[in-house]
Amino acid sequence: MAAGQHLFKFFDNKAEIAKKATKSGSDSEAFFALEQIKQSELELRELMQWQGRAGLWDDWLQFQSDAKRKREEEARQILLKKRKRIEAIKSVATGIAIVVLVLTGVAAIAGLVWVIVTKGGNG
Repeated sequence: MAAGQHLFKFFDNKAEIAKKATKSGSDSEAFFALEQIKQSELELRELMQWQGRAGLWDDWLQFQSDAKRKREEEARQILLKKRKRIEAIKSVATGIAIVVLVLTGVAAIAGLVWVIVTKGGNG
């Protein structure tokens, strides 16, 4: 349903504008855009209540709530994946650093033993 997609985008943008308006309290453009959205939401509510089926507005509010929860869960999953990827990179980097340090230590010990064997026997 095309109207449903437009409504979903409309109220999705409402959330973004609301975030922007609260972040930058002096941004009058965001404030008035949010006011326009509130007015449009009121008009939609009246339309649904007077011309729609019984309970349509409540169903719409539930739909919005569910959609918001879904978007937040998706954002949380993306953040979780990023954190896991960063942890994996840190683990690999730590492993490489440990290997390099161990090899450096072994090389240093081998060099010291070589010096002792070659120089120590002549002295």
